[in-house]
Amino acid sequence: MENKKVVIALGGNALGNNYTEQQTAAANTAKVIVDLVEKGFDLVITHGNGPQVGMIQKAMNVAENQTAPLPTCVAMSQGYIGFDLQNAIKYELYNRKIDKKVSTIISQVEVDPKDEAFRHPTKPIGSFMTKEEADKKKEQGIICIEDAGRGYREVVASPMPKVIRELETIKTLMNAGHVVITCGGGGIPVINQAGKLTGVNAVIDKDNVSCLLAQQINAYFLVILTAVEKVAVNFGKADQIDLSDISTEQANEYISQNQFAAGSMLPKIEAAVRFAESGENRQALITLLEKAQLGLEGKTGTLIHR
Repeated sequence: MENKKVVIALGGNALGNNYTEQQTAAANTAKVIVDLVEKGFDLVITHGNGPQVGMIQKAMNVAENQTAPLPTCVAMSQGYIGFDLQNAIKYELYNRKIDKKVSTIISQVEVDPKDEAFRHPTKPIGSFMTKEEADKKKEQGIICIEDAGRGYREVVASPMPKVIRELETIKTLMNAGHVVITCGGGGIPVINQAGKLTGVNAVIDKDNVSCLLAQQINAYFLVILTAVEKVAVNFGKADQIDLSDISTEQANEYISQNQFAAGSMLPKIEAAVRFAESGENRQALITLLEKAQLGLEGKTGTLIHR
């Protein structure tokens, strides 16, 4: 296959909830990434930062005794997650005697200041809380929601990405043969004010920006890695059905039935559908990290196509 460009979107929760866990997770992720490099895929890696950005903001709030700007926290999360992933991948390449460069790009992503998302925050960030802890946050005016049965989390606006400012840099590095890590945490959310980029209090969904990135680099596959091997309908119920291969039409029908949780599986499905509908022979895969290669070989995961 001539076009072997693949965008791989790693979930933030898969990167661990503290520094030690992240080191271990990065090493495990590197093995999967380098397996795909050995298969000849040209990779761009994006990642979430939900737990990490919340921890950074909490730590900065304590240190500075004032609320840290969320865009700054997103930038910091891009740097330290990218650092761990980049070094872990480089080390795995070194051990396998593969001469391949790896680069991390701190990326800004423009959003529309009039995006309706700013009126209706939905994006979970930070660590999980009990109901009692969430109730205390609500008393302080902080919006919290229950997140897919795993506990409560703070939510912020999640506007749609419009422009990836470092796109040409990403393309240049890809064309030079690098594995590129970019758009971490969905990218640093900014608005363009007559040429000046200003950060806004939001978190862009990493699956949405991964979809946009995959389209703009002309990838043939968008791989969204999450906590399940396959997407399911009637999730968690006695009549749960795992999905292996579905059309975008079928996916849209399941969306209309409210089969997927907002802030969890729903944005992954929506991003997968948008990418699959954006051009000929474009497909999206949703599966576990350790099943990525098998999924690209058509042996597992949920494949979404036109």
